[in-house]
Amino acid sequence: MSTIYDISCQSIQGKDEILATNKGKVLLIVNTASKCGFTPQFQGLEDLYQKYHAQGLEILGFPCNQFGSQDPGENEEILTFCQTNYGVTFPMFAKVEVNGQDAHPLFKHLKAEAPGVLGSEAVKWNFTKFLVDQTGAVKERYAPATKPSDLDSAIKALLNTPAKPA
Repeated sequence: MSTIYDISCQSIQGKDEILATNKGKVLLIVNTASKCGFTPQFQGLEDLYQKYHAQGLEILGFPCNQFGSQDPGENEEILTFCQTNYGVTFPMFAKVEVNGQDAHPLFKHLKAEAPGVLGSEAVKWNFTKFLVDQTGAVKERYAPATKPSDLDSAIKALLNTPAKPA
């Protein structure tokens, strides 16, 4: 795989989608969970989406059950939960693994491009966030405790500064 745009993902509705449809957009990619202490971040993510989507921000949510079994439901149940409780309108994808041998290729790529503390690649918990520029370059990894509102200025800066192709 050469870029993030070569990766295919399955939507939460079961449709195959290639990330190339997001070329030219700023992406915020998040591993989510419905029964986590950080679950209220869905509201902050939706707020960012409403504020910046028309300017080119796409938020991609990927449910994950690897941390404390905090997203045990089926995809349809997860989507209903997110929409009903937090008004989520940003794209959600089928449940994935983010660590280990069966980690989704997207998260393998994100972790390699933006290692965590002390160079660790492993995602530590739900709601780890990856900010990707318009060319597909991973610009930053944010810890689960980082509130979506804390990313406002970084997102705004990327939206206002078109990235140069690598």
